[in-house]
Amino acid sequence: MKATSSSAALVPAGYNALALGFSGNLGNIDAYISAVNRLPMLSHEEEMSLARRLREQNDLAAAQSLVLSHLRLVVSIARGYLGYGLPHADLIQEGNIGLMKAVKRFDPDQGVRLVSYAMHWIKAEMHEYILKNWRLVKVATTKAQRKLFFNLRSHKEGLDSMTPAQVDALAKTLNVKREEVIEMETRLSGRDIALEAPTDDEDDRFAPIAYLSSDMSEPSKVLEARQFDRLQSEGLETALGKLDARSRRIVEARWLANDDGSGATLHDLADEFGVSAERIRQIETVALKKMKGALASYV
Repeated sequence: MKATSSSAALVPAGYNALALGFSGNLGNIDAYISAVNRLPMLSHEEEMSLARRLREQNDLAAAQSLVLSHLRLVVSIARGYLGYGLPHADLIQEGNIGLMKAVKRFDPDQGVRLVSYAMHWIKAEMHEYILKNWRLVKVATTKAQRKLFFNLRSHKEGLDSMTPAQVDALAKTLNVKREEVIEMETRLSGRDIALEAPTDDEDDRFAPIAYLSSDMSEPSKVLEARQFDRLQSEGLETALGKLDARSRRIVEARWLANDDGSGATLHDLADEFGVSAERIRQIETVALKKMKGALASYV
């Protein structure tokens, strides 16, 4: 595990505190967090302008401004992972790397704010860091377990298992149940678990990586799902609003009446409007073409 003794290490490689807009010696993580919280936030218009400058002109000054204005987001997210027993400064450092990746890939024309897009990249970097320290995560995840973890070895004599008397004494000293002491000792003496199963292992689906990863957390998947939801609600209503009453009735009866797609037939609607089935088909074709044009801005 990395040890971060100064907040200067919170800035990713290739950057320094002064280049990112900080002045003087930040000294420690509290000073870094205080400095980050004083950095100005961007308005939506400023954010879009900077993002377009970066995307179209590769303007690194614009990238710097975008990173600076979202450093407080990294600090906020990192607090949520303090329960893993990992240094706050290290979590922030990994999150800053994720933020920089998000800024580099951000597309201002997707219709979302950078804060929503960057959140997934920041968490992804923190998750990867935590998983690299899987051993510590495995043996100490709750407050009581961390307390035991940092005290158990100092109370053990040698590598032998603790005697019942030693278990009782440690449980009393730390004010925990003796069963918790026994469980932690068992965890500490257990072997490490590989995150990924060997390539020749037929049961690789039971390896930790199989249930820790999720494709749905990947930023592009999140944006795709959000865009689809917007198309289904706002986009569809806008497109239907472009139609006259008869055309809208035909489209809704044919395609939107039932979730299983079993809408009204051309002959049903022909009887309703007193025209031929071919005329209903022609009206439907024109209406769908008009809706497709109205939906173009949502795709």
